[in-house]
Amino acid sequence: MAKNLTRKILEAHLVEGRLTPGEEIAITIDHVLLQDATGTMAMLEFEALGLDRIKAQLAVQYVDHNLLQTDHKNADDHRFLQTASARYGIHFSPAGNGVSHQVHMERFGVPGKTLLGADSHTPGAAGISMLGIGAGGLDVALAMAGYPYHLPCPRVLGVKLTGRLPDWVSAKDVILEMLRRYGVKNCVGKIVEYYGPGVESLSATDRETIGNMGTELGATTTLFPSDENTRIYMAAQGRESDWVSLHGDEGAEYDEYAEIDLSALEPLIARPSSPGNVVAVREVAGLKVDQVIVGSSVNSSFRDLMAVAKTVEGRKAHPRVSFHVNPGSRQVLENVAARGGLIALLKAGARIHEPGCLGCIGMGQAPGTGEVSLRTMPRNFPGRSGTKDDQVYLCSPETVAAAALKGVITDPRDLAAEIAYPRIRDPEKYLVDASSIIHPSEELSRTEVLRGPNIKPLPEMGPLPETLEAEVILKVGDNISTDTIMPAGNKVLPLRSNIYAISEFVFSQIDPDFHKECRGKGDLVVVGGENYGQGSSREHAALAPRYLGVRVKIAKGFARIHMSNLCNFGVIPLVFRNPGDYDVLSKGDRVVFREVRRHVENGDEEIPLEVNGRSIVTLLKVSARQRRLLLAGGALNFVKQGLLL
Repeated sequence: MAKNLTRKILEAHLVEGRLTPGEEIAITIDHVLLQDATGTMAMLEFEALGLDRIKAQLAVQYVDHNLLQTDHKNADDHRFLQTASARYGIHFSPAGNGVSHQVHMERFGVPGKTLLGADSHTPGAAGISMLGIGAGGLDVALAMAGYPYHLPCPRVLGVKLTGRLPDWVSAKDVILEMLRRYGVKNCVGKIVEYYGPGVESLSATDRETIGNMGTELGATTTLFPSDENTRIYMAAQGRESDWVSLHGDEGAEYDEYAEIDLSALEPLIARPSSPGNVVAVREVAGLKVDQVIVGSSVNSSFRDLMAVAKTVEGRKAHPRVSFHVNPGSRQVLENVAARGGLIALLKAGARIHEPGCLGCIGMGQAPGTGEVSLRTMPRNFPGRSGTKDDQVYLCSPETVAAAALKGVITDPRDLAAEIAYPRIRDPEKYLVDASSIIHPSEELSRTEVLRGPNIKPLPEMGPLPETLEAEVILKVGDNISTDTIMPAGNKVLPLRSNIYAISEFVFSQIDPDFHKECRGKGDLVVVGGENYGQGSSREHAALAPRYLGVRVKIAKGFARIHMSNLCNFGVIPLVFRNPGDYDVLSKGDRVVFREVRRHVENGDEEIPLEVNGRSIVTLLKVSARQRRLLLAGGALNFVKQGLLL
């Protein structure tokens, strides 16, 4: 059988299970990526394993999220992460050096290797043909310890690309077209693999854009072949020796097929407040714009920033528009500056920020009340920007540049009469300065790990009882994101290493008093709709509710990473067998799960519950390994008992 590239890489790393869609498999992990918003907790979890050094081939801790130092908390966490990285053999990229995805691609990425990241946009590694998967911090901590990563074997969606992107249309519009077709949940349980003649027209950083935002499809990850464009990029980074050619076989088979003619694409935009709410830019053209941002997690490469710089060169942003630029890395900023792009941006009125995530996770750059913000970022979930009832649109750098100049949403093709489209090519050789990265050494392994007062030990969590009686504390609808469960932003993110403090913000966007309502009520249930837990990999969206007493979540369907995180922390993820039973449950109902421990232990898929005098059947669709975690009350209890996963 002719094999696709996904299957080849999975086969090379498979240690448990069969490559049959839906069955749980385990794969070895080559590289581990951490960032500071999730990495502090992951580092605490790694320390709980009692190991002297990491066992993964390579691990890198990036500081790119919690950059604002409004008090001691973030600075303390950065010092903890730096000293812990030195102690345990982890590379350390400090604040200001860049966003994890961009820097890993520049300095560490190797085609064909696996990368597990404590960040849901880790699939951006597709730009360099790595199989990058986002996961919760505990799974990443275990990967650092040398454990394999477990996941349901994905189906592979093969997307054939033909043609070539026209002027004023770029890679962002490719992934927006995918989101227009599939929405935010119809690629759950799938890996999206791009192939075909159109791939050759996309640069490595174009592919990173598509892979990064491919997370919003619900996909496990995205993959591109490693070809001549990959080699050119790695050679420009001074790392050609790490390049290998990787392709699927001629006539490779896929579980599903799709095709995109790149030459037929037009500028697209995702309206508030979902990455899947995609329309053509021309459908919303003319809407007044107050803020534009290019960069952060995605579209922060040399190509993207230079395309904007050349578009606005010699011109001034509209006086009403607040124009922001967030470079993906220090290297990107240096190379844009060396080619005149920085001066062009500054003269156009842009505010140049330090390399980092910033407004993408509500760490500054919040728009004003009622303002419209156009961003190249991957998400526009409600309130994620830091402003309640925000109006955030997601689009390409070209569309951002057009809006910056015109003050309204503008199809960038309308600029053609006055501006020649800037087709940007990556430098033949980047200016490379990797001196900011602190590499592990024998000497650094003797470093004392420093902990600030905000770094607290993990709470104790008991095993699953024989029978569970609980109260429905909250009922929510479809597509609830982890931002809604556990918000980001400059007020909440600094508490990531303190579960006791951060738990006060659980579901605060829905009910600011949620944490108070949980007190003294014992075990609790949260009820949700489809695609519950979409978005970020943040395990705090499972761990903090568990600390408040949430032992069961019942939904019509779960997002992949959140479901795994729930099992890791002993929260039972149940799915309605009959979706209509969602209407039976209401806030305040008392729910009884009789002999639930026996059901979980026996491998029963059907888990009955009693509520309001009637019986409802729910389904527990997890692996045998995850059942053991639920019985123990979470993976950390296994760790403490010295048991294998």
